[in-house]
Amino acid sequence: MTLIEEIGALLKARRETIAVSESSTGGLISAALLSIEGASAYYRGGAIVYTPKARAALMGLSREEMGDMRSASEPYAQFMARTVRERMASTWGLAETGATGPSGNAYGDAAGHCCVAVSGPASLSLVIETGHGNRAANMETFRDTALKLLLEALKA
Repeated sequence: MTLIEEIGALLKARRETIAVSESSTGGLISAALLSIEGASAYYRGGAIVYTPKARAALMGLSREEMGDMRSASEPYAQFMARTVRERMASTWGLAETGATGPSGNAYGDAAGHCCVAVSGPASLSLVIETGHGNRAANMETFRDTALKLLLEALKA
């Protein structure tokens, strides 16, 4: 069984749902979750929150609600996972934010920097650094890391 098949089977068997907020993966996390037959049983929806404007329009979050939190940080990933879970009334929220490359972001993070968080019955987060600016490879690594973290939370 593949990683995504295992995630889908667990969510379906437990009648749990998931919502996703992703940034630098550009929809790859949602696409993976939707690739399993019967995904409508567990996938509530997702948003590609790539800019502050998208965050306001898609998530309904103002700059004031963000406080001093900056994008591409672990607290921000945790906040977005919790927010998407609450807004979509799902069991789980999964969020990713980072800098895919070829260069870093405006906050000083190098290409290959990513923060991922899961919010739900178990909450986990992590930061990864790939150490390179290969955009496509980083997007795939960020997606795979997010899905592995979700599986870990599902098994917690």
